[in-house]
Amino acid sequence: MADAARKFEEESPLYREAPANIEAEQALLGAILVNNDAYYIVHDFLKAEHFYEPIHREIFGKASQMIRMGKIATPVTIKTFLAANDRVGEMSVAQYLARLAAEATTIINTADYGRAVYDLAIRRSLIRIGEDMVNVAFDAPIDAEPKQQIEDAERALFELAETGRYDGGFQSFEDAMTLAIEMAGAAKDRDGGLSGISTGIREMDKRMGGLQPSDLIILAGRPAMGKTSLATNIAFNIASAYEPAEQADGSYKAKNGGVVAFFSLEMSAEQLATRIMSEQAEVSSSKIRRGNITDAEYAKLVACSEMMQKAPLYIDQTGGISIAALSARARRLKRQRGLDVMVIDYVQLMQGSSKSAGNRVQEITEITTGLKALAKELHVPIIALSQLSRQVENRDDKRPQLSDLRESGSIEQDADVVMFVYRDEYYLQNKEPKLGTDEHLKWQQEMNEARGKAEVIVAKQRHGPTGSVPLAFQAEFTRFTDLAEESHLPERFE
Repeated sequence: MADAARKFEEESPLYREAPANIEAEQALLGAILVNNDAYYIVHDFLKAEHFYEPIHREIFGKASQMIRMGKIATPVTIKTFLAANDRVGEMSVAQYLARLAAEATTIINTADYGRAVYDLAIRRSLIRIGEDMVNVAFDAPIDAEPKQQIEDAERALFELAETGRYDGGFQSFEDAMTLAIEMAGAAKDRDGGLSGISTGIREMDKRMGGLQPSDLIILAGRPAMGKTSLATNIAFNIASAYEPAEQADGSYKAKNGGVVAFFSLEMSAEQLATRIMSEQAEVSSSKIRRGNITDAEYAKLVACSEMMQKAPLYIDQTGGISIAALSARARRLKRQRGLDVMVIDYVQLMQGSSKSAGNRVQEITEITTGLKALAKELHVPIIALSQLSRQVENRDDKRPQLSDLRESGSIEQDADVVMFVYRDEYYLQNKEPKLGTDEHLKWQQEMNEARGKAEVIVAKQRHGPTGSVPLAFQAEFTRFTDLAEESHLPERFE
């Protein structure tokens, strides 16, 4: 019997405790209680829930509250906010606080202690995710797809990588207010004073305040209106303006511009690159495709491509990508390279899950709901292009309306911003009356007025006003720019 017990002990794995360093937690709390400046060394990455010991969570939480309010946090001032009857071993809470302060080391080591506490909390979260993965894999129901578990695990790991914790749930109003103040400060420091990311088109930025994090922006229009052109213009403007700023934890965040992911379901990466090159080098894309360019124009293209290569613009050309695959690839890019803006060209070419196959309205609803959830999860603006129904063509006024969005009301419902691209010139050039008539003179006048102009109609905006944004459009280079203002035009004599 004794031999069997000994053999069982030898073969059984030892019980493993969750990784924690109580001494580092005590040293860190002691340093903060002796010198409140120590809190500001770790406050940007360390939260109360990163502490392993419950009493340490409570002490850090109360101390951080007091320090942020401008009060002094010491063993004397903080003990009134903790339960007097609680015991830490044989000591009362008041005695334990005094011991922490008495045995505190210098403030110099605070960052190292804070990083040790944080890293161990991350490891505990990784263990929890790993255990969940194993348990789900063992006990999965018959109809559960392994692919779904992989996506759930990837989402959990992404949230852990981004926020340092995997818990979700409620967020205090105090934390929400802190984030709002930080956003206002960032807007003040950013070029142009925008709260969001600049599109590179001044009039659009004025109307929208830039592209706001977590927003789903629908950019819609009939074929040949220039949806993709506007999207590529904005994407390249943002990527070329990218200016990183190092954070306290060693990571980088965009100060201006940003890292852009472009999901091109319609065009290949090479076609998209040709469009952007044409727009930047001012060489017609049709001439590039036909090879009908001069040596000077080719030199411009080469010089432009060398400049453009450094822009953090990543293109995924997978046709018919599903919302699940798109989400997984976006998470991976954010984790590996960073991600500030996403562009999808276009929604109607995406696929939903197998459950919604066959029902197009249900499929589009699933896609737009998934895109909005992804924008919130990644905390980035998503620009999704969309087709419009043909009913626009049956009206005298061809300007699009919200009711023209194709296949589902969910596009309008889930979107934070809905914009339409409209060019009067396109419709007018197909209506040319007989030469020499009064109608032709009137048409000629209207064409002169409309030539080279476009409108972006902001039909819905949750955070700001709606209305029309006038832009210039150079069809030869598929480029949208701001219209020249009257004050910047050369002097005219009549």
